[in-house]
Amino acid sequence: MDNIMYGKFIVSDPNVCHGKPTFRGTRIMVADVLEQIADGLDWGSIIEEWRGSITKEAIAEAASLSRQAFVENVENYDLEPFAE
Repeated sequence: MDNIMYGKFIVSDPNVCHGKPTFRGTRIMVADVLEQIADGLDWGSIIEEWRGSITKEAIAEAASLSRQAFVENVENYDLEPFAE
């Protein structure tokens, strides 16, 4: 299996992190950064935590691809209705 480029910053390499999507040139998994966003960390703090190995543009690409995947596949998710 070859490397897959999902965008300018996000790739999958079967030899890096078991092929999970990572930020190009790092072993930082996209899922970890998306979890940090979901936990409410601001992007500057995320960049600082990863010692500048990723950029705001890379995080924006991850968020955009995540949004796109959700919107295109929402009918396939088994989500509970939101109750206030």
